[in-house]
Parts: sequence; structure tokens; C-alpha cells
Amino acid sequence: MLQGVKKEDFRNEIKELGFDDARFTDLSPLAPDRLLDWIDQGYHADMDWLRKSIEKRLNPDLVLSGACSVIMLGVNYFPDSELAATQRKWGKYSLYEDYHDSVLKGLKRLGALLEDRFGLASNDYRYYVDTGPVMERGWAAASGMGWQGKNAMLISRTHGNWLLLATVLTKAEIEPDPPVKERLKDVATRAELGALCGKCVRCIEICPTHAIVEPGIVDANRCISYQTIENKGIIPREMRPGIGTRIFGCDICLDVCPWNRFAESGRQVLLNSRYDIGELKLLDILRMDLESFRTVFRKTPIKRLKLRGLLRNACIVAGNLTSFDDWKDLDSPEWLDQIVAALLELAQYEEAMVRPHAVWALYRLLDSEAATVLKPVRIEETNSDAIEEHLWWEEKLAVG
Repeated sequence: MLQGVKKEDFRNEIKELGFDDARFTDLSPLAPDRLLDWIDQGYHADMDWLRKSIEKRLNPDLVLSGACSVIMLGVNYFPDSELAATQRKWGKYSLYEDYHDSVLKGLKRLGALLEDRFGLASNDYRYYVDTGPVMERGWAAASGMGWQGKNAMLISRTHGNWLLLATVLTKAEIEPDPPVKERLKDVATRAELGALCGKCVRCIEICPTHAIVEPGIVDANRCISYQTIENKGIIPREMRPGIGTRIFGCDICLDVCPWNRFAESGRQVLLNSRYDIGELKLLDILRMDLESFRTVFRKTPIKRLKLRGLLRNACIVAGNLTSFDDWKDLDSPEWLDQIVAALLELAQYEEAMVRPHAVWALYRLLDSEAATVLKPVRIEETNSDAIEEHLWWEEKLAVG
């Protein structure tokens, strides 16, 4: 078993590869009932891949037979630009090239290190960057990298809420690190939500869509990050006002955490910043075509959303503009006319999924006047979701 000075030397070698934290744990159980109950409650929304991977998540031997240790890795993604760190429009992790790709490069180098140090073959370890059937946050908490906060995210004493996690299952035997609370070593499931959160409930209270249904439990159906990224269809009408001006992802419950006062930006050895994304104007996005989308968001996680998803989200942001001032392209006296014109085009967009959200935004901005503006569009509309959006507003305004 690797332990003592040799283990610390190995940890330092891992950090030299670009990881901001590296911890070790074993494969003891991690609160299986909690995951099963979360799925049973339907809190995973339509992310069916989570339900289908439960067996592997709860039994790592199905992922790598003979595995006995987990190497948990953290990459600090807190921006080193104040402008990028304080903006509220994009999830902070999206202001980089896709971390799934860039962190993977570090994992490949770690694989070579494992083979060299332990004499392992390539099938004696397996690594994932936030994609595999593994219990990243549970193992990260068990390893002492941090604890699962009441916002369900991993919170680190050193890095606050700002760690991207990567996982390596290995047949190499490595002495486990202790969790942040010593008594957790004696608990069969080695998990305690909010271990160092105390009585703080800021993350729960501030969520505009009430997605944190109880400490440490998030209903993805109500989560802004889920709705603006993972949801590939219509965003429920009742959710749209709470999304505010967040166009991709959400850091609300992370930003308010008091533990962030200790956090600083990471070294970013395994990250490539794209802070320029935070400077985009809403009008430019509403008018964006496919070629521009591919050029602007090349290699970023936003590309996964596809243009129709980004336009859908931009429509919601536009519909919420009168309540927020996060987008800085409102300094022109003609801004409303320009936004309305762009939304009117999107109400006729070739991708049907975009159209209901454009109609919603126009009614939010123009109230009853939107019916007049949209009349020619309404007559030609054939999509059932878009027609339903028109009807809902017409009935709402008729009732008063």
C-alpha cells in the first residue's frame, strides 16, 4: 500500500500535472439510499442516464473489476478576472474551453504516471471527467477534499465551491485520506450533508426557483442550470421568470456560500479561459446565425447547447430584461425596439422549439401590445407548442 512520504510525493507529482487538489479514498459504500430516493422522487428530471447507471455507481467493481482505490482530483475554475468572476449571466465554468477536453489531457498524463509508479497496465485504472458512472462528490467528500454542502455541491475549505472534479478508479492500493470530519470514518455510508455548513441556509433561501428542496437535495426540474443546459426542449413557463438573465448555467447558490471568502483563482494549468464570452451582447446572440455560433463558441461547453438552445435561453433573458440590468447592451435608447425586432424574427424561427419562448418574451415586454405585433405570426403558426403559448397569453390578457 502506498502511504506516508511516498504517498505525499505521489500527491505532489499529481499536482504538478495541473490539478489543484488530489485526494485518495477507498471504495466503501456511499449513502446508496440517498441516490435511490433522489431518483425515485424524479429529481433527476429527464436525465435518464443517471437512472440507468445506478447499479454501476453503487458498485464500482462493475466499472473496474478489482479496483480498490479512488484518486479524486480537483481543478479550481474560479476566474482570475474580476469582471468574469462577478458577472451573473453565464455559469463560471462555461467561460473556458470545455473542461471535459482540457482536464482529460491531465488525466492521460496521470495514467502514464500510474503505469510508471505502480507497474499498472492501461486496463488497471479508469478515469472520468464528470461523465462516468461514478460518485464524484461522494468520493470527494470521503477523501477529505471537502464536503457536500446544503446546495449539494462539493465545498472545499481551500477552494470554496469552485472545483471541477475528475475521478480515477485504480487497482493500485493507496492509503485513504481522512474526511473533513473524523467521525465520518466510522459511519458505514461516510456521508454527511452540510458537514461544515453549520446553521447557514443562504444557498437554500436565495434560489429563485426553489430547486433545493431540502438541505443537500436538488430537484433538477426546478434548477436553472438544468433548464438552461440539460433540458433540450420547452422550458416550463412557470420557471422562466426565475431564470432571470442567466443564459447558460447558474452560480447563485455557489456565489452566496460563506466558504468562498477563502477561495482564490486557480492556476488554470488545465483550463483555457474564454472570458470574452462574458462580454457578448444580448442583441448579438438573439441575431446569431449558425456559422457565428460555431465560431464564437468553438471548443466551449456552450456548443453542446446548439444554436436553438442558446436562442431559446436568450429569448427568456430578453423577456426578463425589464427586471434586471445584467446585460450591458441596454444603454441605447432604441434597445427595446431592437430587442423586439429580433424577438419577432425568432417568433418565426425555423426551429420550432425557439418560437414559444420568443412569443413569451414579447408578451413580457409589450404586454397586450404584443398581440398586435404578433398577429401576422399567429395566423401562420402551425406548431402546437407555439400556438399554445399564443393562446395562453390571449386568455390571460382577456381575463385581465
